[in-house]
Amino acid sequence: MSTDSRFVHKIWQEQELSKMVEGGVPFPMLSDAGGKVGTVYGVYDEAAGVDIRGRFIIDPDFLIRAMEVITPEVGRNPDELIRQIKAFQHVRATGEVTPSGWQPGQTTLKPGPDLVGKVWEVWKP
Repeated sequence: MSTDSRFVHKIWQEQELSKMVEGGVPFPMLSDAGGKVGTVYGVYDEAAGVDIRGRFIIDPDFLIRAMEVITPEVGRNPDELIRQIKAFQHVRATGEVTPSGWQPGQTTLKPGPDLVGKVWEVWKP
């Protein structure tokens, strides 16, 4: 979502994204004309009339589980975004927790009193 119009998104998809991602970005891009959504999430720059780059992972209960706000000079890491989404999905499905840098299939942690002081025995990065 950005303050760009749907027409700008269409051209961006056709002229740029489709060359960087085979088939283009596989999800719809939304327009936040006037910055109403950006204002709610605290990323709208009213003076410039644009949303600052923000990424929010929102769970099925509509709770923000992760967020990142970054200025355009530094690129984002889509692999990290996907890793975090998979980790949140795993946590929600199992009740386990994922250590730093966790990837699907790696060791998870089962929270509880038995884990206190023993994380190092279970998780070896």
